[in-house]
Amino acid sequence: MKLRFISPTYHGLIDYAAAVALITLPFLLKLGSSSPVAIWLSVITGFAVILVSGITDYRYGLLKLIPFSGHLAIDLTVATGFIAIPFIFGFTGLDAAYYWINAAVVYLAVAFTAETPVIVA
Repeated sequence: MKLRFISPTYHGLIDYAAAVALITLPFLLKLGSSSPVAIWLSVITGFAVILVSGITDYRYGLLKLIPFSGHLAIDLTVATGFIAIPFIFGFTGLDAAYYWINAAVVYLAVAFTAETPVIVA
């Protein structure tokens, strides 16, 4: 099995699902015990994911302004930011864990995504 088994098309689906999760999960998980910023950074990031996905050059992009490799670079930047955010804003408990888990998920999604279509033989 190849390490990079997520095609750009599937990555696009993951992006939109992640955006919905980033917008809704803070409320479902009742984030914000250490700071209400924990809720709103996630919501803002969710809308940013929709925006970036909409301008990425892949199947589900509308304007195709950003090359897919640039999209992956943005994903890595966001994941790194998710690691730093709890320290910057003093998040603790579930608020901090939420961002660290999201960072791990984004790093894994990028690690397993091929920059070109995946051909199954």
